[in-house]
Amino acid sequence: MPALLEAAPPPVRDPRIRVMVVDDSAIVRGLIVQTLERDPALRVVARAAQGEAALAELDRTAVDVVVLDIEMPVMDGLTALPLILKKRPEVKVIMASTLTRRNARTSLQALQAGAADYVPKPETGGLVGAEEFARELTAKVKALGQARGRGRAAPTAAPAASPAHPAPVVRAAPLSPPVRPQVLAIGGSTGAPPALMTLFADLKGELEQAVLLTQHMPPTFTAMLAEQLERTGERPAAEARDGEPILPGRIYVAPGGWHMTVGRSGKVPVIRLNQEPPEHFCRPSVDPMLRSAAAVYGPGVLAVILTGMGADGADGCRMVAEAGGRFVVQDEATSVVWGMPGAAAKTGLADAVLPLPQIGPWIRRACA
Repeated sequence: MPALLEAAPPPVRDPRIRVMVVDDSAIVRGLIVQTLERDPALRVVARAAQGEAALAELDRTAVDVVVLDIEMPVMDGLTALPLILKKRPEVKVIMASTLTRRNARTSLQALQAGAADYVPKPETGGLVGAEEFARELTAKVKALGQARGRGRAAPTAAPAASPAHPAPVVRAAPLSPPVRPQVLAIGGSTGAPPALMTLFADLKGELEQAVLLTQHMPPTFTAMLAEQLERTGERPAAEARDGEPILPGRIYVAPGGWHMTVGRSGKVPVIRLNQEPPEHFCRPSVDPMLRSAAAVYGPGVLAVILTGMGADGADGCRMVAEAGGRFVVQDEATSVVWGMPGAAAKTGLADAVLPLPQIGPWIRRACA
């Protein structure tokens, strides 16, 4: 009787996150590759000098994350972005650009067009030894690579719970009716700028409360974000200024590089800005805003935590709830990265964990 042939074991997939780096500067491209390959969880599998070459690489190479420069010859990053996403919808794209006003505007356009995140790129001469750039880029590539496979569509209902993803705990309904919010405090990071546009479009003409917003962004980017929010939400929006009163109907955006908090001038709530050490590696950070808002407004705070990596905002949400306020978080299915909202949900104090399309209607009901 012939010996039975043993079936060959299935090939083992390399668990490392596969990255493609697209930049027209060979020096910058090489330095980004070196930065990423320091981390054993990452593997650079392709390099390209412009958009057309990147698209050709995608035809022959499996990629999880693309780091995409904006300004390139032949085909720039903004032109290449939708073509990359059409060819490989599951790929996460991080835009890389220097901190100019024009590049900030272009980066925000890219986020609206489907990019998952961006990273501010130092000038070429300062790229060597730029540890903050290296830390941020590596962290974002890893967070997005670990989230690969999640669709870009925003479902209208949360996914069913499973043993691997148990349903988030929300707190029981309060014994007495909640206080009508005086201020809406929003925090977000990776993937949040497009979510903010959706949210403020939903709230257009419906919100009387002041809005405090801390989004993890560098200087210049926050000014551009405020301009977009003003157009989308049809209400005044600007980077916050130290000492200005917090007025109903206005949106106050934490400036890049500054923590935004709430203080008092007599009995009037005012904006306070400081450059105390970063929290969660971020300045601005969401936690200082929420802690101070809870101290000043007490039960009059309604907080919202949108998609983002890390755990910034969870401790602040806990303090909001302890002061009698309320908070809601974006669900995992509609988040690009369920770090910040997931950490806030795990406190067990959230009033709701909702898909992005349901957050605006929830806020309108809460603020009515």
